[in-house]
Amino acid sequence: MTLINRCFFLLFLFITATSAQAVVDLYEFDDPSLRERYLVLVDELRCPKCQNQNLSGSDSPIASDLRRELHRLLQEGQSDEEIKDYMVARYGDYVLYRPRLGAKTLLLWGGPIALLLLGLIVAFFIFRRQAPVEQTVEIDKERLDEILREAREEKEKDQN
Repeated sequence: MTLINRCFFLLFLFITATSAQAVVDLYEFDDPSLRERYLVLVDELRCPKCQNQNLSGSDSPIASDLRRELHRLLQEGQSDEEIKDYMVARYGDYVLYRPRLGAKTLLLWGGPIALLLLGLIVAFFIFRRQAPVEQTVEIDKERLDEILREAREEKEKDQN
């Protein structure tokens, strides 16, 4: 490898290494179960600033603050539900990836089921309304025979 190739290789490594930054928060937990709960919660809670990123994947300042707050709440001994209630009270239902079933989220949970049922009902009536193929072919044959018979009769009248 020549010196120029080595320089380009090192430059490439430098550029790619700086662009691949990841969010790494080092929080100490006395109990491994707290660490496990923390990891589950940062995956379940959404960053209020980012469009569709959870707290573990976001590098925004507010996500960092929320991770710190989450750590503090876990250290204080709050349950997962209490933590979620706290986050929802501050940031709304948007902060939860799986919003709770309630008056505000009823359409969110029931909408897909209602649309599926509506589609099944429409499909049922469409297929029920269509005549079987054999019956359609028979009707078409009868109509064609009638048209041919009328055409022959008119031709015979014209010849006479």
